[in-house]
Amino acid sequence: MKKKVLTLLKEADGYLSGQDICEKLEVSRTAIWKVMKQLREEGYQIESASNRGYRLLEVPDRLTEAELGSRLENSLFGKNIIYKEEIDSTNIEIKRQAEAGALEGTLAVAEFQRQGKGRRGRAWSSPKGSGIWMSFLLRPQLRPENASSLTLVAALAVSRAIEKVAGLSAQIKWPNDLVIGGKKICGILTEMSSEMDFIHYAVVGIGINANIKEFPEELPYATSLFIEGGREYNRAELAAVVLKEFESCYQEFLAEESLERLLSDYNSRLVNRGSQVQVIKGDESLSGIARGVNAQGGLLVETESGIETILSGEVSVRGVYGYV
Repeated sequence: MKKKVLTLLKEADGYLSGQDICEKLEVSRTAIWKVMKQLREEGYQIESASNRGYRLLEVPDRLTEAELGSRLENSLFGKNIIYKEEIDSTNIEIKRQAEAGALEGTLAVAEFQRQGKGRRGRAWSSPKGSGIWMSFLLRPQLRPENASSLTLVAALAVSRAIEKVAGLSAQIKWPNDLVIGGKKICGILTEMSSEMDFIHYAVVGIGINANIKEFPEELPYATSLFIEGGREYNRAELAAVVLKEFESCYQEFLAEESLERLLSDYNSRLVNRGSQVQVIKGDESLSGIARGVNAQGGLLVETESGIETILSGEVSVRGVYGYV
């Protein structure tokens, strides 16, 4: 009910009477009073006036179930939101939920992760209250070999969302990073449980450096929206737009079971398109010019011997002269 009350307060133009809330939600005045008390404890500034009702004055920068839920009405991701102040990792939480039978769209968000990780098992820094650390559950009707494209779908969604909310150009560094000015602003980790020809579930984890003010010296290639944009951003707004963009891109992807409908937009945002790159896999490496991705999500690299298609797997792609 807290989510519904918050939605009504946000939609109201000025004061909203307690009686109106009671009638719309079919609950008692006492129940409404309790919800208002809970919202105030979470940091919402709500003014109450006799004979006028309630008015929402200020929204805290938190990613609570009520706050995100009020922004995700009728969305795939608005039905089951798990919010934690602290967690081992949101990917681990969604795996637990998936194994327990949770529905597609189940979302986990946290203010802090103790065991956040990125691709290839690398640690992921998740400072408390300053980033967007979230994961969601998918149960796609896909062949397992096509699941890696979900990372690319998520990258496109994040790029679009950052452009809409922050007005910044976040380019995609294939397959799972987004960068601004050559520095990493977002990482994506997709994991799945599958058999030879069937996906039980997939987990997409997204970490966005939103309002982080500075980074330690050991993270020279990291940046944040705050650093790049010079101001703080509402994390719940950005998270909700990311999820809505993903839902739209996901439906386009499922319709073809390929990136065909998304390819033009994706390639226009690819930071290393037309640039010299080095592809590293174990002790082997390959150099060439990145020409974009194909409909199956493979990176097309032009070498002296022709076009090579690189599948994400356990490879690292870097610019010849640095991270990008």
